[in-house]
Amino acid sequence: MARELLVSFRQSVMRVFTRIGVAALLAPILLPAATLEKLSLEEMSQKATAIVRGRVLSSYGAQHGPLIYTHYRIQVSETWKGSVPSGLEVVVPGGAVRGLRQTFPGAPVLAPDTEYVLFLWTGANGLTRVIGLTQGMFMVTRDSNGELMAYRPAATDAMFDRAAGRMVRDEPLTLRMRELRQRVAASAAGGRR
Repeated sequence: MARELLVSFRQSVMRVFTRIGVAALLAPILLPAATLEKLSLEEMSQKATAIVRGRVLSSYGAQHGPLIYTHYRIQVSETWKGSVPSGLEVVVPGGAVRGLRQTFPGAPVLAPDTEYVLFLWTGANGLTRVIGLTQGMFMVTRDSNGELMAYRPAATDAMFDRAAGRMVRDEPLTLRMRELRQRVAASAAGGRR
């Protein structure tokens, strides 16, 4: 009787370890990975609920369910699309709250007292996010001639290019502010047809 119990126990333990082993082997295949989709300037312009130029006033971390977001307060100087208050709050995944820190690949970090052009989307929960994470954030600078420029560094993570059907590396993008404004206006108008 004791021997039968021991054999039964060993078989149960083996089944459990086999299931755990199979699950561990399949987890990387079955669990969805976070992959950033490459978006063109035109796609972001069409998908955005708002596109603004503004300066970062302050930031703070807050937890929403299991996720931590950094909330950025933006003083809006221009609205290129949509309707937003002059004191806008934008959230980006990741940040720190009460000693707990979360990070997300592709999530931008906005510098205080820095001016940006932001491509935004407001969801049903009322949170306003940057479209395409780092893709939807252009830093406003001046070139050596004093002309306003918009610069977006390349995302550090590989992206999926739907049109090409493959993973690609991102490229930095620098445009004259007037060119960016013209392209946004043309694309946003094209998305309303």
